[in-house]
Amino acid sequence: MSLRIERTKRLALLPPYLFAELDKIKQELRASGQGLIDLGIGDPDLPTPQPIIEKLYQAARKPQNHRYPSYQGLLSFRKAVADWYFRRFGVGLDPQEEILTLIGSKEGIAHLPLALINPGEIALVPDPAYPVYKAGVIFAGGRIVPLPLLEENHFLPHLEQIDKKVAQKARLLFLNYPNNPTGAVADESFFSKVVEFAKEYNVAVCQDLAYSQITYDGYQAPSFLQIKGAKEVGIEFHSLSKTFNMTGWRIGFAVGNRRIIQTLRELKTNIDSGVFQAVQEAGIEALRMEEKLSPSIRKIYQARRDFLIKGLRELGWKVQPPKASFYLWLRVPIPSSSLDFAQKLLTECRVVVAPGVGFGECGEGYIRISLTVEDKKIKETVERIKTASFL
Repeated sequence: MSLRIERTKRLALLPPYLFAELDKIKQELRASGQGLIDLGIGDPDLPTPQPIIEKLYQAARKPQNHRYPSYQGLLSFRKAVADWYFRRFGVGLDPQEEILTLIGSKEGIAHLPLALINPGEIALVPDPAYPVYKAGVIFAGGRIVPLPLLEENHFLPHLEQIDKKVAQKARLLFLNYPNNPTGAVADESFFSKVVEFAKEYNVAVCQDLAYSQITYDGYQAPSFLQIKGAKEVGIEFHSLSKTFNMTGWRIGFAVGNRRIIQTLRELKTNIDSGVFQAVQEAGIEALRMEEKLSPSIRKIYQARRDFLIKGLRELGWKVQPPKASFYLWLRVPIPSSSLDFAQKLLTECRVVVAPGVGFGECGEGYIRISLTVEDKKIKETVERIKTASFL
């Protein structure tokens, strides 16, 4: 007789997977041979730059890289992170105490609540948001208090509207600018308010900076750590995934407050065994060459952004060009829920977009469109939508 396997209570607490029905339709359409254009996921279609690949090849041939790596990551990689942060943001970091190598930033973000939150303690989580923030808090047994990101406030949370009793019990605040899914950006004046809030209520700040290098029209995203006092209250996560088209390589890092870094490192030593050293050596090459590699990648995404916005506006859709990220976040153009609209686009146009409600209740009424497909598919997307009878 086979075992009866039941999910744990913590897994049952996870929000329902709202894309399940869309995935079922996608599989059916693919099985029938119908070509789909998938604009629903943020996985770059561009190849990893060749110098990074060459460095991995060289590093993988070194016998010393075949052993267990350091839990903290190679000191040489952490020094490369520190050098890049200083060049890019003017932020000084101690490679020994203020930088931690991660198996992709998602892993570190998901583990952070386990290191900082006791069961029942509060985490302030944006809504809509990258789902891993909420999942990490649930696995830690924490209590989620959502921070609505509303269009009328440029998708920034109203920190001053947080109930003081809630703020006094909060232990962790998640931020993500440039933002996924909205593409919104935050300036230094907002981050200064965050530092004041964190100090007043003793709240640790987790700022996700994964999209800092995917920016347009000359815009440069700031680091939270540029703000005076920020390093006293928080850490920042970054990933090589989006900047260098390295999503499958799984390498990222956390930087900032040394006590938080130490606590996260302590947790991770009991969970994983670090990042393959050859990948870290390739990461050093990526960071060293960032200023040469990023402009051409940004140029491609900007051309896609501009073409798609032009095409959708010609259809009467209202679209605000994002300053950063490779997403468009726009209101559903007809009276419909975001999930129903996404399903109609899929079944009639064979175009996949992400319904906004999948990122939180405040995402209802929006869809997210990813720019991570080749140019000809961006053009074909507009042509397909033009033929949609329901529009």
